[in-house]
Amino acid sequence: MSGSDNARDLELLRQIASNDRKAIALLYQRHHLRLYRYLLRFVKNDAVAEELVNETFIDVWRSAGKFEGRSQVSSWIISIGRNKAISLLRKKSDAELDDDYATGLEDDSDTPEVTTLKQDKAAAMRACIDKLSDEHREVIDLVYYQEKAIKEIAVILEVPENTVKTRVFHARKKLSELLSKSGIDRGWP
Repeated sequence: MSGSDNARDLELLRQIASNDRKAIALLYQRHHLRLYRYLLRFVKNDAVAEELVNETFIDVWRSAGKFEGRSQVSSWIISIGRNKAISLLRKKSDAELDDDYATGLEDDSDTPEVTTLKQDKAAAMRACIDKLSDEHREVIDLVYYQEKAIKEIAVILEVPENTVKTRVFHARKKLSELLSKSGIDRGWP
């Protein structure tokens, strides 16, 4: 997310703190889908993920004036949602963390064969990611799917930046091993 995106989000938060309903609708529109996808990986239930998104934005509405600006607004929103998901999972003893996610949007220019190959690779990639520990799956998600920087991930996870760096290093190493065993090019050096 660029600095101008964060500046726009900060302005929306200022408006939300003044009870501007249009501003919360715009902020929701900008961030709900990424938050939903992130939360879905935790709870593995569409309805629960959607409810968590709604609860997160209710908290954003209530807390907009308290935002201290120590992170990007998008990271703050993910952090609120993550904490809600963790609380929910702690309450439900039978709930499991899951990393199930959509295979992505199809490219209209792809032939059916190319689409099938992409889906097969995505399924194999998900299977490898599923074999990672919870901590490693989470940092892989935040780095590659949520496109968060180490500093932002540290805020979201409430751990030191060096801990995040270590987790990313080990997660990439383990994922690389799993992908290699599956015959998939890992796609990074």
